[in-house]
Amino acid sequence: MAGGAREVLTLQLGHFAGFVGAHWWNQQDAALREPADAKETPGELCPDVLYRTGRTLHGQETYTPRLILMDLKGSLSSLKQEGGLYRDTQQDAAIAWEGKLTTHTEELHPKNPYLQDLLSAEGVLCSDGVWRVKSIPSGKGPAPHTTATPPKPRIPTEGSIQVWSDFLRVHLHPRSICMIQKYNHDGEASRLKAFGQGESVLKEPRYQEELEDRLHFYVEECDYLQGFQILCDLHDGFSGLGAKASELLRDEYTGTGIVTWGLLPGPYSLRQEPQKNIYRLLNTAFGLVHLSAHSSLVCPLSLGGSLGLRPEPPVHFPHLHYDATLPFHCSAILATALDTVTVPYRLRSSPVSMAQLADMLNFSGKKVVTAGATIPFPLVPNQSLPDALVQLGGATPWTPLSACGDPSGTRCFAQSVVLRGLNRACHTSTLPPTKVLWLCPGSQLPPGTPAPSVLHTCTTGEEVLARYLEQQQPAARSSSHLLLTPCKVAPPYPHLFSSLSQQGSGLDSPPSGAAVDSVPVLGALCSSSSLDRTLGDLAKELTKVDLRRWASFMEAGVEQGDLEELLHELRSLAQCYQGRDSLTD
Repeated sequence: MAGGAREVLTLQLGHFAGFVGAHWWNQQDAALREPADAKETPGELCPDVLYRTGRTLHGQETYTPRLILMDLKGSLSSLKQEGGLYRDTQQDAAIAWEGKLTTHTEELHPKNPYLQDLLSAEGVLCSDGVWRVKSIPSGKGPAPHTTATPPKPRIPTEGSIQVWSDFLRVHLHPRSICMIQKYNHDGEASRLKAFGQGESVLKEPRYQEELEDRLHFYVEECDYLQGFQILCDLHDGFSGLGAKASELLRDEYTGTGIVTWGLLPGPYSLRQEPQKNIYRLLNTAFGLVHLSAHSSLVCPLSLGGSLGLRPEPPVHFPHLHYDATLPFHCSAILATALDTVTVPYRLRSSPVSMAQLADMLNFSGKKVVTAGATIPFPLVPNQSLPDALVQLGGATPWTPLSACGDPSGTRCFAQSVVLRGLNRACHTSTLPPTKVLWLCPGSQLPPGTPAPSVLHTCTTGEEVLARYLEQQQPAARSSSHLLLTPCKVAPPYPHLFSSLSQQGSGLDSPPSGAAVDSVPVLGALCSSSSLDRTLGDLAKELTKVDLRRWASFMEAGVEQGDLEELLHELRSLAQCYQGRDSLTD
């Protein structure tokens, strides 16, 4: 069991959610395997919040994600649904039947070349048929297994990644993966395209009971379950499945937090895929409204510029080079943001529970929030945190990640901000307040010059960050956390960073061909007035949709009356974000 941790159970619903989740779990695994003598202070984050201990049939201790994952037939590639840890050699025993046998074999998916070294890197199949898993340096996992040093894992190429399981380097529990066999991942037939289809999946006794059994399995072993985090595709039928799952959780686990991350891949082209764009619009709108009704907090996550039909360019990161057409790239960036903004309820010391985080952000019916991140945080060598924040000026310090457009000029009602990965020596100015040198590149301020900003007079990094946020949004309700621990971006994380040191701690040039191992990240969740415009525009676009032209969407269980109710709910939700001054109106 988790031994006093405030446990979280994660649900991943959909294929793009699988991509984001694969990067997310790879990052957690890389942090777990950080050597004990690493420079970064260990223990800031509690892995037991997300992971559980267990034992295989052979008594081998395991440490696996507390995860329920739902995807469609054909989405696993070479990954087995039952995982690879809990192998039962008795399954290979001789069959006592003496009659005629007919053997049917199915052609196996070839394993991605990148994953061919996974088994040798993670453990070994011994001569007794028992799988011995190597220990995790942090002390988690089974007893140490002595073996030769494994070769460095291969770095996957973009062309080799077809599905999320092609780069997942974490072993899953047999109860984690739940496949929806009635819908296909590939092809045009039997696709989970519409909100109503997803809702109907969990109305079927087979899938509802399977989900409930897995929920009970994980929940009953928790000492203190703080809640559920749902990673859910918004653009397809999984939006309906996620809405139904959140309703089930709210009914059965009253009082727990439910934080939902609505995921949208991109980009989209109206000219090339008109039907898919209409479906995306409808699924996103229905998903946001229904998920917000049952969740404590809902946050759309996307690198797109808009939730509407009009194609908008993907967001830009000054120090990232990514291909917005590749889910492998987009999901890596979103996972990095997710790994940062979820820090408050994963802290080992003085954590903020999911319910407390939601209460701080969702007052007055504002259950939908936006996300933003600066990846990596731009700190040049010999620069302090006050220098870097002053250099940002009055502009919004993070790139928006909720497809709500440019946040400039909008009001923030409440925000939760996390800055991680900066050395403690960089947190404050190193000289006395009356003799501060502004260390920005090119600055020529002589000794004795007054502090260039109030940030340079702060005595702790936490005070620097809190003062900066107060300057940016004086009327906002703010919560901030400053961590030494950076975000892990070791392979199979794609090569996106062009101007970082190998440790990701400064903006300089790495050795040729070197992979960045970790980066400092600034992440934020905001209850923003930008949602008034975004949700209102979404409602306006829906008024132009004639459902009669999209019979297949209506056949999935959605009627014209449902659309009218949706428009009413969207407009009511948008009104919550109109720029009023009171936090209690």
